[in-house]
Amino acid sequence: MRLNPFNTRIGLALGGGAAKGIAHIGVLKAFEEEQIRIHCISGTSAGALIASYYAFGRPAESILSICSTLNLSKIINFTFERGGLFSTNAIREMIHRDLGDVRIEDAEIPLAICTTDIETGEQLIFREGNLADVVCASMAVPGLFVPVEIDGRTLVDGGLVENVPISPLAKMGAGITVAVDLSHVSRYPKPDNTFDVITNAINIGIDFNTRKQLRSADIAVPLDLSSYSLTNNADRVEELYLEGYHPMKKKIRQVLWYKRMHFAISLLKTTGTLMPFKVPEILKELKRHGFAVRNRH
Repeated sequence: MRLNPFNTRIGLALGGGAAKGIAHIGVLKAFEEEQIRIHCISGTSAGALIASYYAFGRPAESILSICSTLNLSKIINFTFERGGLFSTNAIREMIHRDLGDVRIEDAEIPLAICTTDIETGEQLIFREGNLADVVCASMAVPGLFVPVEIDGRTLVDGGLVENVPISPLAKMGAGITVAVDLSHVSRYPKPDNTFDVITNAINIGIDFNTRKQLRSADIAVPLDLSSYSLTNNADRVEELYLEGYHPMKKKIRQVLWYKRMHFAISLLKTTGTLMPFKVPEILKELKRHGFAVRNRH
């Protein structure tokens, strides 16, 4: 999409993180309290589930009450199907119960959900289609959950390609992008066995890509949730919720600054195509000055 200096529409990308996804609800609550409208939203894996509920009109507190009791044992069903140990039927049933058998394009807020074609390695971004099917595909961790077939494509967790789905937001009309990363860790758990080594290796690869992708976001919200479980945080719901809420509250001023300064920022980015060596430094200085002014107030 061509840069538009008058476009201050906010797009929010919610990343994957399994049971750590409750932190996303705190992020949404911060936006609600400041009465800042989210114009479009995208999600991968756990982020796809939270984004879907919000896009279909559920406020943050309602989503928290639904998701606060979720853990791996409640959303998995052992299966004898090929491709995984568990099915995503419980996730599908939950969505049908709470939102109905709805389609993505009918959401109140424009919604995009990211998946990965396990045969081609291609990222598939859904902005229309059956919501429950696509969310299940986005949450289908390879080797754990059975892949979901949609239109002849075998789909799994979108985090393999883009764990924080920033890329769909510009095409959805966003002028300012906010990205929430639930896996911004400095160290990984010390492995005790072969499975732990493999898990760390996969996470390192995904997180390495994510750090590069976050550079394209206007505002990144990196969260280190390494002390929380990927499978069950039922006894730490409020704590995890606040892990998203407080950092986003601190970033709200940055969001508002971007809205005020968006015209100047967009012009500088456009000019950057003509003077690529000078403009980035000017833009960095403009941001630095803006943040310094805010911190004095």
